[in-house]
Amino acid sequence: MSQRPVIVIKGAGDLATGVAYRLYQCRLDVIMTEISCPLVVRRKVAFAAAVHEGTAAVEGIKARHAATVEQACDLLKERIIPVLVDPEADVVKTLHPQVVVDARMSKRNLGTTRDEAPLVIGLGPGFAAGQDVHAVIETCRGHRLGRVIYSGGAIPDTGQPGAVGGFTVERLLRAPVEGVVKPERSIRDLVEKGDVVAFVENTPVRAQISGIIRGMIIDGARVPQGTKIGDIDPRKDTECDTISDKALSIGGGVLEAVFSFLAS
Repeated sequence: MSQRPVIVIKGAGDLATGVAYRLYQCRLDVIMTEISCPLVVRRKVAFAAAVHEGTAAVEGIKARHAATVEQACDLLKERIIPVLVDPEADVVKTLHPQVVVDARMSKRNLGTTRDEAPLVIGLGPGFAAGQDVHAVIETCRGHRLGRVIYSGGAIPDTGQPGAVGGFTVERLLRAPVEGVVKPERSIRDLVEKGDVVAFVENTPVRAQISGIIRGMIIDGARVPQGTKIGDIDPRKDTECDTISDKALSIGGGVLEAVFSFLAS
Protein backbone atom coordinates (compact mmCIF):
# COMPACT_ATOMS: atom_id res chain seq x y z
CA MET A 1 0.00 0.00 0.00
CA SER A 2 1.25 3.47 -0.87
CA GLN A 3 2.43 5.81 1.87
CA ARG A 4 0.61 8.68 0.19
CA PRO A 5 -2.74 9.75 1.68
CA VAL A 6 -5.62 7.64 0.36
CA ILE A 7 -8.75 9.47 -0.74
CA VAL A 8 -12.03 7.66 -1.33
CA ILE A 9 -14.44 9.37 -3.71
CA LYS A 10 -18.03 8.19 -3.56
CA GLY A 11 -19.27 8.28 -7.14
CA ALA A 12 -17.39 8.25 -10.44
CA GLY A 13 -19.50 10.47 -12.68
CA ASP A 14 -18.16 13.41 -14.65
CA LEU A 15 -17.90 15.81 -11.69
CA ALA A 16 -16.36 13.14 -9.48
CA THR A 17 -13.91 12.43 -12.29
CA GLY A 18 -12.90 16.10 -12.36
CA VAL A 19 -12.11 15.79 -8.65
CA ALA A 20 -10.16 12.57 -9.17
CA TYR A 21 -8.20 14.17 -12.02
CA ARG A 22 -7.09 17.11 -9.87
CA LEU A 23 -6.07 14.87 -6.97
CA TYR A 24 -4.27 12.36 -9.20
CA GLN A 25 -2.28 15.13 -10.88
CA CYS A 26 -1.02 16.12 -7.43
CA ARG A 27 0.23 12.58 -6.81
CA LEU A 28 -2.50 11.61 -4.36
CA ASP A 29 -3.98 8.09 -4.31
CA VAL A 30 -7.65 7.94 -5.27
CA ILE A 31 -10.14 5.09 -4.99
CA MET A 32 -13.62 5.59 -6.46
CA THR A 33 -16.86 3.75 -5.71
CA GLU A 34 -19.93 3.27 -7.88
CA ILE A 35 -23.23 1.42 -8.16
CA SER A 36 -23.47 -1.72 -10.31
CA CYS A 37 -25.18 0.06 -13.21
CA PRO A 38 -24.13 3.72 -13.31
CA LEU A 39 -26.55 5.93 -15.26
CA VAL A 40 -23.80 8.31 -16.34
CA VAL A 41 -24.58 10.63 -19.23
CA ARG A 42 -21.12 12.12 -19.90
CA ARG A 43 -19.54 8.68 -20.25
CA LYS A 44 -16.52 9.88 -22.24
CA VAL A 45 -15.28 11.90 -19.27
CA ALA A 46 -16.41 9.67 -16.39
CA PHE A 47 -14.36 6.94 -14.75
CA ALA A 48 -17.70 5.22 -14.02
CA ALA A 49 -17.39 3.81 -17.55
CA ALA A 50 -14.88 1.32 -16.10
CA VAL A 51 -17.78 -0.50 -14.40
CA HIS A 52 -19.29 -1.49 -17.77
CA GLU A 53 -16.16 -1.55 -19.92
CA GLY A 54 -13.52 -2.79 -17.48
CA THR A 55 -11.25 0.18 -18.13
CA ALA A 56 -11.65 3.88 -18.82
CA ALA A 57 -9.28 6.68 -19.76
CA VAL A 58 -9.91 10.40 -19.36
CA GLU A 59 -7.31 12.90 -20.53
CA GLY A 60 -4.57 10.30 -20.33
CA ILE A 61 -5.43 9.03 -16.85
CA LYS A 62 -6.44 5.39 -16.62
CA ALA A 63 -9.07 3.82 -14.38
CA ARG A 64 -9.92 0.16 -14.01
CA HIS A 65 -12.72 -1.79 -12.40
CA ALA A 66 -11.47 -3.49 -9.23
CA ALA A 67 -13.34 -6.54 -7.97
CA THR A 68 -11.88 -6.37 -4.47
CA VAL A 69 -10.22 -3.91 -2.12
CA GLU A 70 -6.98 -5.86 -2.54
CA GLN A 71 -7.13 -5.39 -6.31
CA ALA A 72 -7.81 -1.70 -5.77
CA CYS A 73 -4.68 -1.36 -3.64
CA ASP A 74 -2.62 -3.15 -6.29
CA LEU A 75 -3.89 -0.75 -8.96
CA LEU A 76 -2.81 2.22 -6.86
CA LYS A 77 0.76 0.91 -7.07
CA GLU A 78 0.46 1.06 -10.87
CA ARG A 79 -0.90 4.62 -10.74
CA ILE A 80 -4.26 3.42 -12.07
CA ILE A 81 -7.43 4.72 -10.43
CA PRO A 82 -9.50 1.80 -9.09
CA VAL A 83 -13.29 1.88 -9.40
CA LEU A 84 -15.07 -0.44 -6.98
CA VAL A 85 -18.71 -1.47 -7.29
CA ASP A 86 -19.46 -0.54 -3.71
CA PRO A 87 -22.77 1.35 -3.36
CA GLU A 88 -22.42 1.70 0.41
CA ALA A 89 -18.72 2.66 0.19
CA ASP A 90 -17.75 -0.12 2.60
CA VAL A 91 -14.15 0.40 1.47
CA VAL A 92 -14.11 3.38 3.84
CA LYS A 93 -14.53 1.04 6.82
CA THR A 94 -11.87 -1.30 5.48
CA LEU A 95 -9.10 1.16 4.53
CA HIS A 96 -9.78 4.06 6.92
CA PRO A 97 -8.75 6.72 4.36
CA GLN A 98 -7.59 10.14 5.43
CA VAL A 99 -10.12 11.83 3.16
CA VAL A 100 -13.61 10.92 1.93
CA VAL A 101 -15.35 12.93 -0.80
CA ASP A 102 -19.06 12.40 -1.42
CA ALA A 103 -19.37 13.27 -5.11
CA ARG A 104 -22.59 11.43 -5.90
CA MET A 105 -24.46 14.68 -6.61
CA SER A 106 -27.73 13.42 -5.16
CA LYS A 107 -28.79 16.87 -3.87
CA ARG A 108 -29.14 15.23 -0.44
CA ASN A 109 -26.91 13.38 1.97
CA LEU A 110 -27.19 9.63 1.41
CA GLY A 111 -25.59 8.79 4.76
CA THR A 112 -22.12 10.34 4.76
CA THR A 113 -20.92 11.39 8.23
CA ARG A 114 -17.96 13.31 9.63
CA ASP A 115 -16.63 10.27 11.48
CA GLU A 116 -15.82 8.40 8.24
CA ALA A 117 -12.41 10.09 7.93
CA PRO A 118 -10.32 12.92 9.42
CA LEU A 119 -11.54 15.04 6.47
CA VAL A 120 -14.96 14.49 4.89
CA ILE A 121 -16.04 16.69 1.98
CA GLY A 122 -19.47 16.94 0.36
CA LEU A 123 -20.14 18.33 -3.11
CA GLY A 124 -23.07 20.66 -3.55
CA PRO A 125 -26.46 20.88 -1.84
CA GLY A 126 -27.50 18.41 0.84
CA PHE A 127 -24.48 18.74 3.13
CA ALA A 128 -23.83 21.04 6.07
CA ALA A 129 -20.20 21.85 6.84
CA GLY A 130 -19.58 21.58 10.55
CA GLN A 131 -22.43 19.10 10.97
CA ASP A 132 -22.40 16.03 8.68
CA VAL A 133 -19.17 16.92 6.80
CA HIS A 134 -16.11 19.05 7.47
CA ALA A 135 -16.29 21.01 4.23
CA VAL A 136 -18.70 21.59 1.34
CA ILE A 137 -17.74 22.55 -2.21
CA GLU A 138 -20.01 24.91 -4.14
CA THR A 139 -21.25 23.27 -7.35
CA CYS A 140 -23.62 25.95 -8.66
CA ARG A 141 -22.31 27.75 -11.75
CA GLY A 142 -21.46 31.36 -11.12
CA HIS A 143 -19.20 33.49 -8.98
CA ARG A 144 -19.03 30.98 -6.10
CA LEU A 145 -18.38 27.82 -8.13
CA GLY A 146 -15.62 25.71 -6.57
CA ARG A 147 -15.41 27.68 -3.32
CA VAL A 148 -14.75 25.77 -0.08
CA ILE A 149 -17.38 26.23 2.63
CA TYR A 150 -16.46 25.40 6.23
CA SER A 151 -19.71 26.50 7.86
CA GLY A 152 -23.13 25.89 6.38
CA GLY A 153 -24.06 24.57 2.97
CA ALA A 154 -23.95 25.23 -0.74
CA ILE A 155 -26.53 27.20 -2.71
CA PRO A 156 -29.79 25.19 -2.59
CA ASP A 157 -30.72 23.17 -5.66
CA THR A 158 -32.96 25.18 -7.97
CA GLY A 159 -34.06 22.19 -10.04
CA GLN A 160 -32.84 24.02 -13.15
CA PRO A 161 -29.65 23.10 -15.02
CA GLY A 162 -27.17 25.87 -15.69
CA ALA A 163 -27.65 27.88 -18.86
CA VAL A 164 -25.43 27.03 -21.82
CA GLY A 165 -25.80 29.15 -24.92
CA GLY A 166 -29.01 30.56 -23.47
CA PHE A 167 -30.63 27.12 -22.98
CA THR A 168 -31.38 25.36 -19.68
CA VAL A 169 -33.89 22.50 -19.46
CA GLU A 170 -34.06 22.32 -23.25
CA ARG A 171 -30.53 20.90 -23.27
CA LEU A 172 -31.53 17.79 -21.37
CA LEU A 173 -32.90 14.55 -22.78
CA ARG A 174 -35.18 12.78 -20.31
CA ALA A 175 -36.91 9.41 -20.42
CA PRO A 176 -40.58 9.98 -21.34
CA VAL A 177 -41.52 6.58 -19.89
CA GLU A 178 -39.93 3.90 -17.75
CA GLY A 179 -37.98 1.32 -19.70
CA VAL A 180 -34.84 0.38 -21.59
CA VAL A 181 -32.90 3.07 -23.44
CA LYS A 182 -31.88 2.53 -27.06
CA PRO A 183 -29.74 5.44 -28.36
CA GLU A 184 -30.18 6.29 -32.03
CA ARG A 185 -27.35 8.81 -32.09
CA SER A 186 -23.90 8.85 -30.51
CA ILE A 187 -21.89 11.22 -28.39
CA ARG A 188 -20.30 13.93 -30.62
CA ASP A 189 -23.09 13.68 -33.24
CA LEU A 190 -24.58 16.90 -34.56
CA VAL A 191 -28.38 16.93 -34.31
CA GLU A 192 -31.16 19.29 -35.29
CA LYS A 193 -34.14 20.27 -33.19
CA GLY A 194 -36.81 17.60 -33.59
CA ASP A 195 -34.42 14.76 -34.48
CA VAL A 196 -35.06 11.42 -32.78
CA VAL A 197 -31.93 10.76 -30.71
CA ALA A 198 -33.09 7.76 -28.67
CA PHE A 199 -35.98 5.49 -27.79
CA VAL A 200 -37.12 4.44 -24.35
CA GLU A 201 -39.00 1.24 -25.05
CA ASN A 202 -40.94 2.30 -28.17
CA THR A 203 -41.27 5.97 -27.28
CA PRO A 204 -39.02 8.38 -29.20
CA VAL A 205 -36.90 11.00 -27.47
CA ARG A 206 -36.43 14.10 -29.64
CA ALA A 207 -33.87 16.87 -29.46
CA GLN A 208 -35.42 20.08 -28.18
CA ILE A 209 -32.52 22.16 -29.55
CA SER A 210 -29.90 21.86 -32.26
CA GLY A 211 -26.34 21.12 -31.20
CA ILE A 212 -23.84 18.39 -30.34
CA ILE A 213 -24.73 15.37 -28.25
CA ARG A 214 -22.36 15.83 -25.32
CA GLY A 215 -23.60 12.86 -23.32
CA MET A 216 -25.77 9.77 -23.61
CA ILE A 217 -26.23 6.92 -21.14
CA ILE A 218 -25.22 3.41 -22.08
CA ASP A 219 -27.30 1.39 -24.54
CA GLY A 220 -29.61 -1.03 -22.74
CA ALA A 221 -29.84 0.83 -19.44
CA ARG A 222 -33.21 0.55 -17.72
CA VAL A 223 -34.37 3.87 -16.31
CA PRO A 224 -37.36 5.30 -14.48
CA GLN A 225 -39.54 7.90 -16.19
CA GLY A 226 -37.98 11.36 -16.06
CA THR A 227 -34.38 10.13 -15.78
CA LYS A 228 -31.79 12.26 -17.55
CA ILE A 229 -30.51 10.11 -20.41
CA GLY A 230 -28.63 12.64 -22.54
CA ASP A 231 -27.35 16.18 -22.94
CA ILE A 232 -27.16 18.42 -26.01
CA ASP A 233 -24.75 21.36 -26.14
CA PRO A 234 -25.78 24.18 -28.49
CA ARG A 235 -22.17 25.34 -28.91
CA LYS A 236 -20.67 24.03 -32.14
CA ASP A 237 -17.12 23.99 -30.74
CA THR A 238 -17.87 22.07 -27.55
CA GLU A 239 -15.45 19.32 -26.49
CA CYS A 240 -16.91 15.95 -25.54
CA ASP A 241 -13.68 14.22 -24.53
CA THR A 242 -12.27 16.69 -21.99
CA ILE A 243 -13.26 17.40 -18.41
CA SER A 244 -15.58 20.39 -18.14
CA ASP A 245 -14.65 23.75 -16.64
CA LYS A 246 -17.25 23.11 -13.92
CA ALA A 247 -15.75 19.74 -12.95
CA LEU A 248 -12.24 21.21 -12.85
CA SER A 249 -13.39 24.13 -10.69
CA ILE A 250 -15.04 21.76 -8.23
CA GLY A 251 -11.94 19.57 -8.28
CA GLY A 252 -9.86 22.64 -7.48
CA GLY A 253 -12.03 23.33 -4.45
CA VAL A 254 -11.57 19.78 -3.19
CA LEU A 255 -7.83 20.06 -3.77
CA GLU A 256 -7.71 23.28 -1.72
CA ALA A 257 -9.58 21.64 1.16
CA VAL A 258 -7.36 18.54 1.06
CA PHE A 259 -4.04 20.39 1.04
CA SER A 260 -5.23 22.80 3.72
CA PHE A 261 -6.03 19.75 5.85
CA LEU A 262 -2.71 18.00 5.11
CA ALA A 263 -0.76 21.16 5.97
CA SER A 264 -2.49 21.64 9.32
